[in-house]
Amino acid sequence: MSVQTEKQTTDNPKIIGKLLLVVVAMFGFGFALVPLYDVFCDITGLNGKTGDKVHFETAPIVDESRLVKITFLASLNESMPWEFKPQQNFIEVHPGKPTTINYIARNMSSKSIVGNAVPSVSPGLAAAYFQKTECFCFTRQELKAGEEKIMPVTFIVDSELSDDINEIALSYTFFISKQNNEDLADNTLTAKSINTFK
Repeated sequence: MSVQTEKQTTDNPKIIGKLLLVVVAMFGFGFALVPLYDVFCDITGLNGKTGDKVHFETAPIVDESRLVKITFLASLNESMPWEFKPQQNFIEVHPGKPTTINYIARNMSSKSIVGNAVPSVSPGLAAAYFQKTECFCFTRQELKAGEEKIMPVTFIVDSELSDDINEIALSYTFFISKQNNEDLADNTLTAKSINTFK
């Protein structure tokens, strides 16, 4: 065996070890980016993420010279045994004017279920100007077996919203809260499509 072959044989494990370390570091960096990305989106409103409850020290300025169409959407995580929909599909609002609309949720299972609603706004650039003052998404929601609940949302479209944006979509997706995972393991009900809600 030549000197070069012996050197390659001893170097191979070192190279493999270094490559494995690089792979582990890449995975670790990827996981670290997720919470950082969420914080960045909350601050900037990018990717349609909306922030927490907004408090106004002074009344917002209402721009009655324009109207913005708000479309309401609803969806469920595939394992969520609820029905969920907005009471109305859309509304037109004056920027700066507080507006309240309702969503309706119904627990179709035979057990109490706690859910978390995750909001999203599109286009993403409008998220920073869509401010919620009250929302069922601020807390976990519990529905007993067969219970139906009205879930209000009060929001204000900031009058600083660009004139180029005339329509905003507000979407909520309900997920089962982690505390329900074990209880739902034997639940054979499947989530209903919002299109079948009557």
